[in-house]
Amino acid sequence: MGVDRASRPARERLLDAAGELFYESGIAATGVDAVLTRARVSPATLYAHFAGKDGLVAAYLERRFRHWREVWDEVLAERTDPLDRLLSVFDAVVRYREVEGNRRGCAFLAAATELPPDHPGQQWLAADSDLLAERLRQLADEAGVEDPAEVADGLLSFYDGALARMARQAVSPGLDNGSPVDRARQMAAEWLAGRMPQARPTG
Repeated sequence: MGVDRASRPARERLLDAAGELFYESGIAATGVDAVLTRARVSPATLYAHFAGKDGLVAAYLERRFRHWREVWDEVLAERTDPLDRLLSVFDAVVRYREVEGNRRGCAFLAAATELPPDHPGQQWLAADSDLLAERLRQLADEAGVEDPAEVADGLLSFYDGALARMARQAVSPGLDNGSPVDRARQMAAEWLAGRMPQARPTG
């Protein structure tokens, strides 16, 4: 049984409420009052922990980023095959969505369309982009592919396409019933097959 929300520290209740509302309705469409009501805290409590709504948004994105990275770390720790490790980003998305219960698109992509360039939350959008690019490049290098940067870019294209498709499904549920992540993983696996070292001709 989970811990009752009312018994959680005020800061955690605020982040829980913000996470739900920002993800469900969007950052711009969610007012501070809605967060306070769901978290059952006063405005003074909010400002004691965060620098207003912008600070709360940044903390919400930071928490999502850290949790996403932890889930991907867990998935990677279970994989030893180089190809499976390269494809781990798709498996991590599936697990993350199972843990979080997400039914909409990517929170980072959604936030990127709403936050101005100078918003404090931008650092966590950048952190997510850097993690994806750097880790995929590292995994490609460890796999011994001929061009790690090209492989990392290709995987990012499959990944971004899957997230964009999920976002479209969220607003148009009748679009199709398939899993964009599963399809992207399959296509990425087929694309990678000819680029893994054992697939290259020798002699």
